[in-house]
Amino acid sequence: MRWLETDTANCSVQRTLDVIGEKWTLLVLREAFNGVRRFDDMRRHIGMSEPILADRLRKLVAAGILRPVPYREAGHRTRNEYRLTDKGMDLFPVLVALLQWGDRYCADEDGPPVVVRDRVSGRPVAAVVVPAGTAGLTARETESTPGPGARPVPADRPARAAPVPRERIGCHRNRPRP
Repeated sequence: MRWLETDTANCSVQRTLDVIGEKWTLLVLREAFNGVRRFDDMRRHIGMSEPILADRLRKLVAAGILRPVPYREAGHRTRNEYRLTDKGMDLFPVLVALLQWGDRYCADEDGPPVVVRDRVSGRPVAAVVVPAGTAGLTARETESTPGPGARPVPADRPARAAPVPRERIGCHRNRPRP
């Protein structure tokens, strides 16, 4: 049977996109992989509205990708932070692949804003296709560090991020960097 003769109703790519295929969802996952677990911290760092963030967190919890863990700071009500489950941790190669592609085709001329490294050797990691059963690094064995294109968060960042200039939507380079 050839691809065009195959029913795609049960396609794993399509089903995965139904769960994580929204821009804001991927940004929430990026934050979780970088240790940002609390609602207000995520909202401020990503620059998304409270209703959108609450919706994405609900969906990720319902899908078993994040789990809420209660915490309470002195003088405040109990709230949840959101931690990756094993199912969520298995999305790490997906985020690294997106990051790697973006670094190659969309990064500023200064270079990538973040570099994911092996915690032991310090070497940058890469998402590659390997034979099944071949061991690779997990999210717990890596760390994200500022890259040459990193910039500090502006002190006056509004609650919602400013719109991306039209010329910056999508990738602005058509070929890989040398």
